[in-house]
Amino acid sequence: MTMLGEKAAQAAAPSRGPGRLLGAVGTQNVSLIGALIVVVGIFSWLNPGYLTWSNMSVIGETVTVSGLLAVVQTVVIICGALDISVGSQTGIASVVSAMAFMSTGHNPLLGIGAAVAVGVVAGLVNGVIIVYGRVNPVIATLATLAAFKGVAQLMSSGRAQGFVLGDDLFVFIARGKMLGLPVQVWIFLVVALAVHVLLKYTDIGRNIYAIGGNDTAARLAGININKYLISVYALAGVVAAIAGICLTARTGSGQPTSGSEGLELKAITAAALGGCALAGGKGGIGGTLLAVLLLGALENGLNVVGVNTFWQNVAQGGLLVIAVVIQQRRNGERAVGLPT
Repeated sequence: MTMLGEKAAQAAAPSRGPGRLLGAVGTQNVSLIGALIVVVGIFSWLNPGYLTWSNMSVIGETVTVSGLLAVVQTVVIICGALDISVGSQTGIASVVSAMAFMSTGHNPLLGIGAAVAVGVVAGLVNGVIIVYGRVNPVIATLATLAAFKGVAQLMSSGRAQGFVLGDDLFVFIARGKMLGLPVQVWIFLVVALAVHVLLKYTDIGRNIYAIGGNDTAARLAGININKYLISVYALAGVVAAIAGICLTARTGSGQPTSGSEGLELKAITAAALGGCALAGGKGGIGGTLLAVLLLGALENGLNVVGVNTFWQNVAQGGLLVIAVVIQQRRNGERAVGLPT
């Protein structure tokens, strides 16, 4: 190599370092980290009590339920589908966990097991309707959103059911801590890590990406798309049930709608902000986790500074629109109604 070539290589080396780091983290994630820093900085300046460990723990506990749903919504979206019913599944699982707990002599394991079983059934119902009924996932899960909510209300007469905070296990889930973090945060992190490993390091995950990226090519490659879709929706039901159990522990009773209303929008918003392409085939758990933290920090900050709660819905809807617009521009999609 000539002297000139060596100098050129040395000059290029520093620039490659940041480029590699950016490539490893991802442009989308860097943007989310920057936005998170800005949000935390603004609210810390407005209220010095915002950036404290106790408030950070509160944010972590607050985002657990919606975060669990965002994680599994990420899987569903990567597979090229959508699940609008996850909030209602959380509600029905919450009711069942409390009612089963009360009716089995205050046995927490039976209550938790019953909730998970209901989650599996709800997920399978969604999957079967979509696959064998050949119904669009949005329409199918919009229908089951109403149906599951109705079932939860019928079972509970529209009221909170049972009281679980007399049980050590539910109290541990609600108020326990491990290594300084609330137990519910650990549940969220463990589920997120398990799903991340599933997507990134297994053939199942690679096949899910393949189905969402190009279902025709995936079918020709021998992937059983029907089996995968049903399994993904069953997984969504299981994680929604875990979210329902956390909701029951947090509130002390089974909640048919309170606490689960609007969770589907939060889950979709977090997944879209985290970089999931709504057309499928793209996304990851890392970006979703950052988006969940960003939404939680924003919601908590608005509460801390006394902003009207209704503005949180406005902010959430605005963020979803912004995320979708950014995706369209990045993918070079033509805006509806505008010339090419």
